[in-house]
Amino acid sequence: MKLQPLADRIVAKSLEAEAKSASGILLPESAKEKPQMGEVLAVGKDVKEVKTGDHILYSKYGPNEVKVEGEELLLVKEEDVFAVVKR
Repeated sequence: MKLQPLADRIVAKSLEAEAKSASGILLPESAKEKPQMGEVLAVGKDVKEVKTGDHILYSKYGPNEVKVEGEELLLVKEEDVFAVVKR
């Protein structure tokens, strides 16, 4: 990938939404919520708390969706990131 974000921007790939509800019911594609978790692929030079490879939780309405080389990616401002998920 040849996409380098500027300033406080982060390039992330959205992680898949859960296919089951909490009670174990399989959800159809139309009922799944848009995921708010992603994997960081690249960070801008002003990003302080997130690094490449981190899994992040971000604002539902914060990221901009872009398509690069046929891949759906997200451009997220660092201020729209709520947390880094520790595994």
